[in-house]
Amino acid sequence: MQRIRLRYTKRGRLRFTSHRDFQRAFERALRRAEVPMAYSAGFTPHPKVSYANAAPTGTGSEAEYLEIALTARRDPEQLRVLLDESLPAGLDIVEAVEARTSGLADRLTASVWELRLDGVSPGEARRAADAFTEAETVEVQRLAKNGVRTFDARSAVVSLESRDLAETRSSQADRPTDQPCAILRLVVRHVTPAVRPDDVLSGLRAVADLAPPVPAAVTRLAQGLFDEETGTVTDPLAPDREAAQAHSTAEQSAAATAPV
Repeated sequence: MQRIRLRYTKRGRLRFTSHRDFQRAFERALRRAEVPMAYSAGFTPHPKVSYANAAPTGTGSEAEYLEIALTARRDPEQLRVLLDESLPAGLDIVEAVEARTSGLADRLTASVWELRLDGVSPGEARRAADAFTEAETVEVQRLAKNGVRTFDARSAVVSLESRDLAETRSSQADRPTDQPCAILRLVVRHVTPAVRPDDVLSGLRAVADLAPPVPAAVTRLAQGLFDEETGTVTDPLAPDREAAQAHSTAEQSAAATAPV
């Protein structure tokens, strides 16, 4: 059985796609592309697809991940192209690697988010971000299944900084307009309970009375393992690429040294 890991995006209007909607669209794409999927056992077999830490509905993303299991080997790049062509524009399969290491979900420990605040000046956003990061705790409330829950949104936040528009125009972040606005860059750890970008926005309102006149446009730029030394979020597919490269090098060396 071959396992393939995919990175996909949610762009433009497709950021409003729920995770369940994406699951349905992806399973249709698997059928259209005639992917030799492995299926679960039982009375209602379903394709073996593992989704990892999906972004909330309404947020864009450049870094969503899933893993599929195949009954026959396929070239990852060719498979990526077929699946991408079978999905609507905005739900884009941008990378595929063969899984050669374990624990993809364990490598998703932090996310980098971009928050676009239309109608908010950069100076106002910077002051609010400073007030948030200087606070020891920032309590926010969220409606949960068992009622309203209060928790600290500050402890999971590694950094929250104001960025210039010039630093973000070259990115693929999901931005609805080109009008001047404030941009915040957020790095947050994946903890329990999960601290989401809207929780941080609630915290900014609580500590600095920051209330954008229109809803913030939120995009996940990256997610992966948080590197404590550099303070960066690393690529979770890098170990698989490195393992594939090492395997290819070993095969070439073996072929070169094999007796003729």
